[in-house]
Amino acid sequence: MALTSEEIERYARHLVLREVGGPGQARLKAGRVLVIGAGGLGAPLIQYLAAAGIGTIGIVDDDTVSLSNLQRQVIHGTPDVGRPKVESAADAVSRLNPHVRVETHALRLNPENAPALLAGYDLVADGSDNFSTRYAVSDACFHAKKPLVTAALGAFDGSLTTIRAHETGPTGEPNPTYRCLFPSPPPPGSVAPCAEAGVLGALAGVMGSLMAMEVIRAVAGFGEPLVGRLLMVDARSMRFETLAYAWDPENPLNGAGVRTDPAAEPAALPPRPR
Repeated sequence: MALTSEEIERYARHLVLREVGGPGQARLKAGRVLVIGAGGLGAPLIQYLAAAGIGTIGIVDDDTVSLSNLQRQVIHGTPDVGRPKVESAADAVSRLNPHVRVETHALRLNPENAPALLAGYDLVADGSDNFSTRYAVSDACFHAKKPLVTAALGAFDGSLTTIRAHETGPTGEPNPTYRCLFPSPPPPGSVAPCAEAGVLGALAGVMGSLMAMEVIRAVAGFGEPLVGRLLMVDARSMRFETLAYAWDPENPLNGAGVRTDPAAEPAALPPRPR
């Protein structure tokens, strides 16, 4: 996919990178990425994907902008309060990079609509803030054979990993699924929502930017993805640690004895946390 003269100037700092160059930037331009959530994680993620020149960005979010969002959801501004987040985010992308196409999906992703939503995209980046969506996205990505970059935020901590469970690792063993890492959600009520626990605004920017880095590397085709590795960030001590995890032969998606069928229905989801 050829770059215009304006794009060559816009992406000049990418083009001089040996790991990206013209071929990598062309892959970014041809890329189609679905972002789940235009909130704390999605806001910086969408901005950096747009700045990098991802050709098509799909945004899934059923919420509207509130004043309390603006402490961390930097893609929105005060005049956007009350607007659908997908519309506010799409306007911000158009101001940042008119070469990027935005497809808005003003709805909540669930097991029923996930397959159709994922069908038109190459990769999914999940920045949702609830367990039911995370499990629905990860299960759907497995069945659709789509790579998944997924992150989560706590009050002062965050985590990030890449799931490519439809592929095998260097040893021939299946790559781990999201359910290998987190077999089931925590008990209802054990994790306080953001409105109660709070969240450090700048931490959302750090984790969303790291998500963008992981997506850009995957689409452009360089580096080593966080497959089988969970990156954990502690904002109190500014500590970054990586935890290795592996395929669980008892997981319900591609575990031993499970017949992997792309047309199979996703595994039943746990109840949504309250």
